Amino acid sequence: MSELIFYTHPMSRGRVVRWMLEELGISYVTKAMEYGAEMKSPEYLAINPMGKIPAIKHGNTVVTEVAAILAYLADQFPDKKLAPPLESPARGAYCRWLFFMAGPFEMATSAMAYGWKIDDSNAQAVGCGRLEDSINTLERALEKTPYICGDQFTAADILLSSYLWWEIMQKNIPPKEVFKEYIERTESRPAAKRANAIDDELATKMKPVSF
Repeated sequence: MSELIFYTHPMSRGRVVRWMLEELGISYVTKAMEYGAEMKSPEYLAINPMGKIPAIKHGNTVVTEVAAILAYLADQFPDKKLAPPLESPARGAYCRWLFFMAGPFEMATSAMAYGWKIDDSNAQAVGCGRLEDSINTLERALEKTPYICGDQFTAADILLSSYLWWEIMQKNIPPKEVFKEYIERTESRPAAKRANAIDDELATKMKPVSF
């Protein structure tokens, strides 16, 4: 198997990818990156010209962006069953929710967090629409099945649960009961607990971060 290098910081979206890696149960090398000069160094910019983490290098393949990393890894290790097969009816829902969380949901919650104006005057012009539309869409979906694609836990649940947890903690979205139950169900998985323990320990070895 090709070497897999994971570039991350424990106080970042890298925690989402860490959870995915622990669900896969594969061997990987962690390259912890400090914010600032190290992430903007020529060496790392050759990996990700954005100078942001997380990123992975799998053999000669580099993948950046959280949702893309999760999708790539799920397809690279199909025996782990973290993505519905291509021929499965659930594949469409899987792709939908990965891109929904990476696109409309993150944009809408970022707008909420930073006071960007999205209202009835411009909601049609932006991909995310209004924040309440994203929240209501997720609420309706999670009321129907235990996981976002049905009865099977997938990489889409890793992304969705992680982002929901963060936005509720930041008070950008309401702590609806269906969200809390879903987060408890997903975050209680052994791999999620291992990933959090690894990154919590790593955080003690890194420089303090303020955002």
